Amino acid sequence: MKTSYLHLLVAFFVFSLFTACDPELEYLNVDDTDTELTGVTKYIISATPIGTTGIADYLLTANSLKEGVITTQGNGLEQDGSYRYYITHKNRFFSMLYGQGNPGAVTSYRLDSTGTLTKLSNFQSETVQVFAPVMDDVLTIKVPRSGNEFASMFRVDARKYQIVGEKQVNIVQLAGNGERAHFTWATQVGDKLFLPYMSIKGKAPDAFGTAYPDSSWVAVFSYPELELEKVIKDNRTSYIGAYFNNGLVETENGDAYAFSPAAATNNNVPTSTKPSAIIRILKGTNEFDQSYFFNVEQESGGHHIAAQSYLGNGIFILQMYPKPKSLEGVARKFAIADVINKKFKWVTGLPEDITKTTTINNYSPGDGRTGYIGITTASEGSYVYIFDAEIGAAKRGLKVEGGTITAINALKY
Repeated sequence: MKTSYLHLLVAFFVFSLFTACDPELEYLNVDDTDTELTGVTKYIISATPIGTTGIADYLLTANSLKEGVITTQGNGLEQDGSYRYYITHKNRFFSMLYGQGNPGAVTSYRLDSTGTLTKLSNFQSETVQVFAPVMDDVLTIKVPRSGNEFASMFRVDARKYQIVGEKQVNIVQLAGNGERAHFTWATQVGDKLFLPYMSIKGKAPDAFGTAYPDSSWVAVFSYPELELEKVIKDNRTSYIGAYFNNGLVETENGDAYAFSPAAATNNNVPTSTKPSAIIRILKGTNEFDQSYFFNVEQESGGHHIAAQSYLGNGIFILQMYPKPKSLEGVARKFAIADVINKKFKWVTGLPEDITKTTTINNYSPGDGRTGYIGITTASEGSYVYIFDAEIGAAKRGLKVEGGTITAINALKY
């Protein structure tokens, strides 16, 4: 066993500030070298068990998402805590505990030669709110919503599980309007790091309220230096993405599409006057393309974008709310958006009594047509639904018994 020390942040929702710690990293006695793969894909379904306490999820594996049944009963790898969040990068799977103000466990896995999910390392970390794959790293960002004016960015080597670079940025100075920049997510675009942010007051009793509901911002950083180069701005819609919700995606041709829910608030009242829309940054530029504006709110008859899942070739699945800031499960609908040609259509074949969906951890093979989203209903329970963007329809696939699907990921072995 080998032990080292690092400052790794992981786990999401930042509700409080606390000082950095030096958690212990434990490497388990397994082979973690990159080996030649057979090309076989196995799926990891994270499911919150019903009627249990102290268990965030079970990690279940399946050979197919299209059919069959898996169960949390006597099956899977237990993930402790109240909340867990997941990311895959470099063919490794990271399970991150939200520590609720305390450091939380982070566990990494990969598939062995038989397709068995095997633990690689286990360590403690602080809580962070933003994390994303960037080049060879998992980039994590601790973004304070009040008090401390500095966000901390950490480059975590996805193969070595250790910090290889870090940077602080003054988010009050970045906003430049008396509020603070609160990063919603991180996206690699070309060789740069793009960080969309919302402007927030950062003060009780309305920390996430803003006096600037009708503007979009993306901070551009060099990578791996993490030096701020520019802020890209626009006033045709509201902020990009949402709290814990990716709103910026680079497509295969290098263009980046930005999704706005137009859901900014002041004292918990929606105040965005601009429509929920998609805007674009062309490859190699640091400006929003003024010739492009996809008014999704108009196309959908007044709905707002809640989340997106990229299928490839400019095709997205959109999860839509009937109004901004709708609660989870309230008349959520699904649509297909062709962002290149600005085409929109509703998806058929979905149940009406949806109580929960996966949002940031869905799966697509990247064929521009197929997507898999976990959907839980009051009447049916939890299924992986298979979306066919070409015909605008969805149908039930793999059933998960004894739990609610929280994430769908895939690894190869």
